[in-house]
Amino acid sequence: MQDQQPRRPIPPGIVAAFSAIVLITGGTTAWWAWSSHTPPSINPATIQSSQPGEGKPSAPTSSSNPNAQNPSVNPAPATAEKTAQVYWLKPSDTAIQLAPRPIKVSSSGDANALLETAIQQLLAGSTTANETTTIPTGTQLRSLSIKTDGIHIDLSKEFTRGGGSTSMTGRLAQILYTATSLNPATAVWFSIEGKPLETLGGEGLVLEQPLTRQQFEQDFPM
Repeated sequence: MQDQQPRRPIPPGIVAAFSAIVLITGGTTAWWAWSSHTPPSINPATIQSSQPGEGKPSAPTSSSNPNAQNPSVNPAPATAEKTAQVYWLKPSDTAIQLAPRPIKVSSSGDANALLETAIQQLLAGSTTANETTTIPTGTQLRSLSIKTDGIHIDLSKEFTRGGGSTSMTGRLAQILYTATSLNPATAVWFSIEGKPLETLGGEGLVLEQPLTRQQFEQDFPM
């Protein structure tokens, strides 16, 4: 048998250094094993910012409609029209006939304004070759008003100038029928320069006021 060599004791400093190495190595290995089995922590801010549509403008809703925001907004109604007639004269071989021509005016104006427009067009003269007038040039409409007793018309003094009985009858009929085109049964009161018209023309056509279409046809047949 070989003689056993006596073991030399290990110096205390070496033991301490070795123990430190084991502790450090073991701690590192344990941390690696724990971290490999533990799920990583999640930042809530990351989830919020990664949601789809984040930061993008939202789609417009029905409230973006101006009409939905303001229910009182309604489409403007279509403009209606009223029709009156301007009466011209159309001579024939045996007589003179009244020839009505319709005119349209927006309904925003009342009946008084509509009749004023019709009379003004009549006094301006006809633009059609087969229609004529016996109303003297320069005759002006001084006023027109619709009252409970009929239509009151005041004309300038030119209305009474020139022409015989046929011319006087024709111009009187033109004013009368044009003024009553909205209501043929309405009575008309005539005045010249503010004074009631009693006689018309040199031959003295006598007017009984107020004058209606029915009365005219009896007193002044055309």
